[in-house]
Amino acid sequence: MRILLKLVIDCDADAAWRALHSPRAVAELYGSLVRLESAEPGGLPTRWEPGTDAVVDMSIGGIVPMGRQLIHVSDRITEDSRGEVRIFRDSGIPLTGPLASLDVWDHQLAVSPAPGDPARTLWRERLTIGGRTAPLLWPGLWAAWQWRALRIRALAPTWAHDLDATDAAAPSV
Repeated sequence: MRILLKLVIDCDADAAWRALHSPRAVAELYGSLVRLESAEPGGLPTRWEPGTDAVVDMSIGGIVPMGRQLIHVSDRITEDSRGEVRIFRDSGIPLTGPLASLDVWDHQLAVSPAPGDPARTLWRERLTIGGRTAPLLWPGLWAAWQWRALRIRALAPTWAHDLDATDAAAPSV
């Protein structure tokens, strides 16, 4: 079963790509609805790099536990008819909670310059889930992804102002 999003957002593809790799930016997508916290000592990394494995605890509003999730990050760059497409993939799996009943969790997010407007980004998401409980969980996940779409649109303009670690370390001129 799949959940798809396709949006044009108000930031360039570089800013969107940095946001996908920022645990802080990803946590902000859920706002106060779902809280993501590191399940490991030391907290979340400042940036998710390819090959990164992170375990997060999810809760509703920081009060009602939703379970633990393994996030496994990989990146890929491909081309389509309009040019470069960067793909962030979380192929981790829910470890505990209701989502742990799923056998498949494959979340891919693609960013590329928006057609006709390189100052904006074409954002595409595909969540593939599978298992005997997938039909029961799909409606709730679909609703959560609609919330994500609203949050992505609202937060994207702020991503252009986030510095990545290399920018922050660069001397000012």
